[in-house]
Amino acid sequence: MRMNNLPIDGTPLAASPLTRAVLEIDEYVAGLGWDQPARLFALVDTDRLRAEDPALAEQLGLGGEGRQDGEAPLTPVEQDELPAGIPLDEFLGTIAWPDAVSGCAMTVERLMLPPSAEASVPENLQEEGAEERLARWVAEHPERQEVRMTVAVLRDGARESALRLREKDSPTEVLTGPDLVPGLTEALAATFGD
Repeated sequence: MRMNNLPIDGTPLAASPLTRAVLEIDEYVAGLGWDQPARLFALVDTDRLRAEDPALAEQLGLGGEGRQDGEAPLTPVEQDELPAGIPLDEFLGTIAWPDAVSGCAMTVERLMLPPSAEASVPENLQEEGAEERLARWVAEHPERQEVRMTVAVLRDGARESALRLREKDSPTEVLTGPDLVPGLTEALAATFGD
């Protein structure tokens, strides 16, 4: 029996295939360190990938037939690097996924303020058009925190997120939930159309 619902390696057990995929992506990106660019992943059904593209499945270490013990039902496939200089929301608006893609996920790093500090944001920085000045103000704030957000959505509407603070950079300190990053979640869901 495992204590605290943690497997031997200390990562949390995932309740759903989507949560498991989000945590797998979070762990992968965590291994690359901080100060990483945003990353986009297609989520594909592992069994379907193995059947329809055995060469890619083999390249991803998914050789053999049928799902193996402990193998995830969803396989994240990292996409090409995101283009520089294009706002994230504009870039996401250009994406259309093929039918073989069950969902998608993205990781982004941002600076954030705790709720106690949000109340101190000057009013003139909350106006439309002040985004760059607000970003500088947050970057210089002594209570700022660096966070990595991993957000995933499926075609069927399922959503999941994982948040990792730089100051608590441990698999056991990752917060998960479907509504942690609603703006990014909606933007990713929109890549599948209605």
